[in-house]
Amino acid sequence: MLYFRRQLLLNLLKLSDICILFAAMFSAFWLSVHQADYVALNKLLSLRIRVIDFIGFLSITILWHITFNNLQLYRSRRLDSGHDEWKDILKATSIGTAIITLVSFIIKNTLTTPQFVIFFWGLSTIFTLFFRKAMRYILKKVRIHGRNLRFVLIVGTNQRAYDYADMLEKKKELGYRVIGYLDENIHLPTEEVNLIGTIKDLPSILKNHIVDEVVITLPVKSYYEEIQKIVQKAEEQGIIIRHLSHIFDTKVAQPSTEQFGNFTVLTMTPSAQEGWRYMAKRAIDITLGSVLIIATSPLMAVAVIAIKLSSPGPVFFNQARVGYNKRIFNLFKFRTMVVGAEKLQGELEEQNEMDGPVFKIKDDPRIFKVGRWLRKWSIDELPQLFNVIKGDMSLVGPRPLPVRDYSGFRKDWQRRRFSVLPGITCTWQINGRNDISFEDWMKMDMEYIDNWKLSRDLKILFKTIPAVIKGKGAA
Repeated sequence: MLYFRRQLLLNLLKLSDICILFAAMFSAFWLSVHQADYVALNKLLSLRIRVIDFIGFLSITILWHITFNNLQLYRSRRLDSGHDEWKDILKATSIGTAIITLVSFIIKNTLTTPQFVIFFWGLSTIFTLFFRKAMRYILKKVRIHGRNLRFVLIVGTNQRAYDYADMLEKKKELGYRVIGYLDENIHLPTEEVNLIGTIKDLPSILKNHIVDEVVITLPVKSYYEEIQKIVQKAEEQGIIIRHLSHIFDTKVAQPSTEQFGNFTVLTMTPSAQEGWRYMAKRAIDITLGSVLIIATSPLMAVAVIAIKLSSPGPVFFNQARVGYNKRIFNLFKFRTMVVGAEKLQGELEEQNEMDGPVFKIKDDPRIFKVGRWLRKWSIDELPQLFNVIKGDMSLVGPRPLPVRDYSGFRKDWQRRRFSVLPGITCTWQINGRNDISFEDWMKMDMEYIDNWKLSRDLKILFKTIPAVIKGKGAA
């Protein structure tokens, strides 16, 4: 859900800029037509639109968005001062106004008068500044009340580390919470430092704590090798890395710099999964998820009755699963095993047919007869559609694993699968599921994350249907 909120905010900013473009153009046209009265407005609305005008308007819209994007007005500015954003907005609206003037000259649009250009530049700048200011105010209030938080691990116990943490503490409206410090020893003792481990403990800390960002404050000259290892470990698991001003060699993460007070901060984001495509992905999740809930409700009703008649106990089985950035959520399923099945798993460990930390056996004695039928056709997975609507999951993404399985992970690069929302189906489901080795499964998840496209999600959804019908690899 946290991931969706971030994407929602980003795409709201993009949509607002397009709406502001339309509003500013309409208002500027209105004001520039002699007198701002209803007669002028009627004249404006009654104008015939040529094909070339439509093409020009479409070109202006696209170039307006590209201008704002190139000036980095859509990157996270949580650490930026408002003044820097305002300067960039002024640059963007000025360039955008020049683009409109040029396009209007090319298509010979007579409405683009000098008065229009002045009105448009002023209105678009004021509207954009006002909206961004309002958004900043709302987000500050939300974060002060403990929502939309990011949890930070600081590597280093020097004065720079304490100054950075102190600035985060003073600016609660930014929504950052420091979970602790990491260092070989406390180089600069203070009463408030919470040293939770050494640099060697980083893998276990990332494994067992909610960490959204790792901030490195160590001096590069003395700790270059250690810092590179820290960057690699955090990058492997899809965690944002910040360092005070130096760039490192990364394989997946995309670096960008931000100014926060007196600090120049380097941010390395390990995943390129962002922007309007992810907003579209979430829209598909909600729309298609809702349709599927309605469409499969008769089947789910039959499943409820069948479970009730065939096995004593609850209809649903809720299990703690590891989700986005290791946030724990309750996954919903139809119960297919006898009550207390998890307690019996220890007795069956020797029969496990899967390699790696996951547990699966083909003829699991804990599964009752109707439950086996529900599993074969993946009907037991249908309640997860409610997890999708709730925001814990997506329709397509790496499968969420139980806490027990996650605890058995031995390779840090595999944990990068938790840097995106888990899903009901993914490449693993359509390629044989339990017939695939754990190592190949994890590689499939990494390949999906690194090469994600919205069109690919749709293909996976379509391919899931025949995979379910065939029941290949189901257990």
